Amino acid sequence: MALTGPQKTVAQTVGVVVLMGGLAWASVPFYDWFCRVTGFGGTTGVAEAAPEDILDRTVTVRFDASKDKDMAWEFKPVAREMEVRIGETGLAFYEAYNPTDRPIAGQASYNVAPYSAGGYFQKIACFCFEEQVLQPGERVEMPVSFFVDPEIVEDLEAKYVHTITLSYTFYEIDLPEGYAALDAQSDKKTN
Repeated sequence: MALTGPQKTVAQTVGVVVLMGGLAWASVPFYDWFCRVTGFGGTTGVAEAAPEDILDRTVTVRFDASKDKDMAWEFKPVAREMEVRIGETGLAFYEAYNPTDRPIAGQASYNVAPYSAGGYFQKIACFCFEEQVLQPGERVEMPVSFFVDPEIVEDLEAKYVHTITLSYTFYEIDLPEGYAALDAQSDKKTN
């Protein structure tokens, strides 16, 4: 059965809307994948271990911390910067404190600057890989283990980088199910 003029126009319009919706839905995971693979936008890489090759050249790594306007935690780096040799494993700590009377869950987003160093800054372990839950009044030090890939010295843009800034921003997220149940029980006891 052939479609008439108005039916054909409606079918084409619906097809375009479905196609655009599908592209919009797929764009976020595709962009995330693209940034992780290329280091675009200061996205760091993830590695299982540091390379065996450690260069004599050093780089200064600065640590920055911020939080979303609705996040009640206090959040800061323990040390503001450190100098590491390229290829050497560095270990830094960030401190978080929950000054409230309720448990709060948080998730950190991160990037590095300059963006040209993003693909060469590799994390081995990081608190940012998982959500964090702090109980009322709890203070923790959270580690991040990293290295700067020796291949950075071969990159035309990145080989002149002498300072890399690692930035984290914490956002409040919903409490995981087990914590949410505990929080609800404590609310019932206080009321």
